[in-house]
Amino acid sequence: MLVDSHCHLEYKGLVEDREGVLERARAAGVGAFLNISTRQSEWDQVVGTAAREPDVFASVGIHPHEADAHQDLGRSALLEATRHPKVVAIGETGLDYYYDKSERDAQKRLFRMHIDVARETQLPLIIHTRDAEDDTHAILAEEIGKGAYPALIHCFTASADFAEKVLALGLTISLSGIVTFKNAKDLQEVAKVIPEDKLLVETDSPFLAPVPHRGRVCEPAYVSDTAAFVAALRGTDVEHFKRVTTANFFNLFSKAVL
Repeated sequence: MLVDSHCHLEYKGLVEDREGVLERARAAGVGAFLNISTRQSEWDQVVGTAAREPDVFASVGIHPHEADAHQDLGRSALLEATRHPKVVAIGETGLDYYYDKSERDAQKRLFRMHIDVARETQLPLIIHTRDAEDDTHAILAEEIGKGAYPALIHCFTASADFAEKVLALGLTISLSGIVTFKNAKDLQEVAKVIPEDKLLVETDSPFLAPVPHRGRVCEPAYVSDTAAFVAALRGTDVEHFKRVTTANFFNLFSKAVL
């Protein structure tokens, strides 16, 4: 069994044939899916899919790109949304200074609010970070000082130094199809040394299709290609890698029960 720890089943490219997408993934050995939300308006749809599908779980959160549009979102709304039995995570949230689609202070405020709810609920925090390593680490470290909370960096593309820092804070790292790209040599070196018990794989579908599917809409089924690549990179048996990353998923997302 394998888990796609981060996919967007409600996004264009997947939602039009969601049942087919799920069936193809199941046929490829994917036994669980974490359906990720990025704005409040899609929470009902994301959670609804999880409620209908026994092997699909949901997150609730606000992507940093959407921070400006959610400045009035109170922690009570996020906290209430986490009470659904199929909501197993908070996010994705974080900081994105590459596109800067939302004002940076708004991103930071919303990021800290998500952390606060993660601390209270002990649901894992799913973090998006791009070109914001210093501020992301500073906020994570400061907030951990107020009380521990589970968290992971999704679709990791940052530096080896950042990997060391977040691992030291106890975070998990998730790798997407980007690790299979020819120009991802630095990321591949990081992927070799992530502790086995702190490693997940994901698609971030419908984005970032791994080799050999580059140029196509990414589907959760393709997480098997990323898993095979990373297992080979690390010199480990692929079946062992699948077992370990599946166990890591259910250990981290402890509310997720099949």
